[in-house]
Amino acid sequence: MASIFLQVVALLVVLYIIQVLHNKFMKKNKKIPPGPKGLPIIGNLHMIGKNVHQELHQIAKKYGPIMSMRFGQVPIIVASSPHAAEQFLKKHDLIFASRPKNRVAQFVAYNQRNLTFAKYGPYWRNMRKLCTLELLSTLKINLFQSMRKQEVGNFVTFIYRAATSGVEVDISAMRIGDSSSEQSDAMADINFCAS
Repeated sequence: MASIFLQVVALLVVLYIIQVLHNKFMKKNKKIPPGPKGLPIIGNLHMIGKNVHQELHQIAKKYGPIMSMRFGQVPIIVASSPHAAEQFLKKHDLIFASRPKNRVAQFVAYNQRNLTFAKYGPYWRNMRKLCTLELLSTLKINLFQSMRKQEVGNFVTFIYRAATSGVEVDISAMRIGDSSSEQSDAMADINFCAS
């Protein structure tokens, strides 16, 4: 029992030393704003409570309107004043527009080549333009108006039948158009029964 405890303590010490060395060498290369020191594995997550905005406001009083933190192993920059947010979102927006590299997205999203995970640049702008003109145009949205009306009608019919039979329905848990949910399956049954 004592040897397991010593092994765990030794592992934690080694991880802590690796973390300290990693942070020391990484900070030399990057100029980051000041911020609170985090714990080795969880970073600054222990400082965030139920009301995140209030906690960040209290931390910003000490470190200023632009501060750095770590949520787990992910470094973040917090802009907590209107002027700082304007600097990020309007004046230097192109610098911060891109998405970070993500290993999961490289495999799931074809090497980050879809609209959600693509890096900002000509490819992303073309994808956005294509979606705006071809998928989200007023004409395309109006093409599905009859389908939306039918879904809403099916939903109202389902609620009416549940109410008349005395069945309890949790409307907040229902998702219209999701074929995996029981409610949508019931709506599909209503369609087949009506026809």
